[in-house]
Amino acid sequence: MAGLDDLLAAAKDAMGKSRPTYSRFPVGAAIMTEDGRIFAGGNIEVASYPEGWCAETTALSHYVMGQGGTITDICVIAERLPLCTPCGGCRQRLAEFAPPDARLHLCADGKIARTLTMAEIFPLGFDGDVLTT
Repeated sequence: MAGLDDLLAAAKDAMGKSRPTYSRFPVGAAIMTEDGRIFAGGNIEVASYPEGWCAETTALSHYVMGQGGTITDICVIAERLPLCTPCGGCRQRLAEFAPPDARLHLCADGKIARTLTMAEIFPLGFDGDVLTT
């Protein structure tokens, strides 16, 4: 079964495959489910700047297409920013798929340096339940 070392390795690998054509700011993210599966992604930039994908969004798309289960851990790593956190939009996206107690691992110097829960990093996210009632 996969562990945090595997999750970190997947995030690093995704960062290496990212396409930060304009910002030159590579980011990798990896998501692990309770059954040990890992889904990773890197940021992908296009000329129409706001239309690019953050690493977390790319990882989530692989998670959804892979019919992932319950998310237990998320790892984010950036080449040039220690403790890089998901942007606001990605926090919302992650919160819609990950439970509040899912662990978010932030990296520095190529290793996990700080761990928070989704509830800690995004305590008052928009609740999509209001859209279905």
